[in-house]
Amino acid sequence: MTVVLLIIGGILLVIGAEALVRGASRLAASMGIPPIIVGLTVVAFGTSAPELAVSVSSALGGESDIAMGNVVGSNIINVLFILGITAVITPLVVHERIIFLEVPLMIVVSIVLFLFALGGNVNRLEGILLVVALLGYLAFLVRQGRKEGSDVLAEYATEFSETDRTTKAVVRDVVFVLVGLALLVGGSELFVGGAVDIAESLGVSELVIGLTVVALGTSLPEVATSILASLKGERDIAVGNIVGSNIFNILSVLGITAIVSSNGIAAADAAINFDIPVMTGIAIILAPIIFTKREVSRWEGVLFLGYYFAYTAYLLLDANGHSQAGNFRGIVLGVVVPITVIFVLVTAVREFIVLRRTGSIRGTRTPA
Repeated sequence: MTVVLLIIGGILLVIGAEALVRGASRLAASMGIPPIIVGLTVVAFGTSAPELAVSVSSALGGESDIAMGNVVGSNIINVLFILGITAVITPLVVHERIIFLEVPLMIVVSIVLFLFALGGNVNRLEGILLVVALLGYLAFLVRQGRKEGSDVLAEYATEFSETDRTTKAVVRDVVFVLVGLALLVGGSELFVGGAVDIAESLGVSELVIGLTVVALGTSLPEVATSILASLKGERDIAVGNIVGSNIFNILSVLGITAIVSSNGIAAADAAINFDIPVMTGIAIILAPIIFTKREVSRWEGVLFLGYYFAYTAYLLLDANGHSQAGNFRGIVLGVVVPITVIFVLVTAVREFIVLRRTGSIRGTRTPA
């Protein structure tokens, strides 16, 4: 019954997020808000709605380990699992703005979260700082969005414009928003309750459940969006969706959750010593991969998937107190990770030199 409730809660979260995005985007468009702004703000918030609902619900219920594990685990899943599986389906093209803005920003906010967590808690003041940074980021996106080319603006207009401003249409969209919010609240209660029950029955920590079951469940919208985008050939959208989601998870989900929770969000020692550094390291290693070739190749997707399964295997071994958990972690951190880092950096430097010589890097010219 617990598993059934968990699944039902996850389904309600996905449906609720979809209803909220659809209703809110139509309402915003019917009020004359430019489609580009609707797409960059309303829809961006909507895709993070499941994470936000679950994190706020768990924090208010005293399960702050689930709130922290949900965000950290979702960010790890987004890059290693979702980006990995979409890259295996088809190599992913990376837009220049993602390379020079979003990925560096993802790295910065990941490091900021690590620094905040070192004190053992992300408090209300730090949550306010995260939300202020979010508002600045949104303002920048809107400003840049207005400067986009006609083809991009037309794409947003096709997706998010709404010409029907009748009373019936407005009522319909308000109902979508209210139903979406209700499903998010109800789904989050079921989902968190099921996750806590599973943690207790299996004897594992709420942090581990948050990093695995909860994180994967709340990442379902990103899974669907990225895989569908890659199958449709919209390969740059898949990468942008993942990186943008990671930024929103830290700035909006953790920020808002820390504000509404009187005691902030506790950061367990395990998260500080392992999980948050893993999340930050993944963000950092993504930079040289996409900077030179402007893509995530199939073999890199396989590499990401391998790391995700290794990470999950370690969590399960450690949660069950397996005697080999320490050895497994030592091999991964002491051997596999350094070899991967060296290989990626050497490949990146080699690609950079080639691109520099051919003048393919922005701002360079082939010598006369």
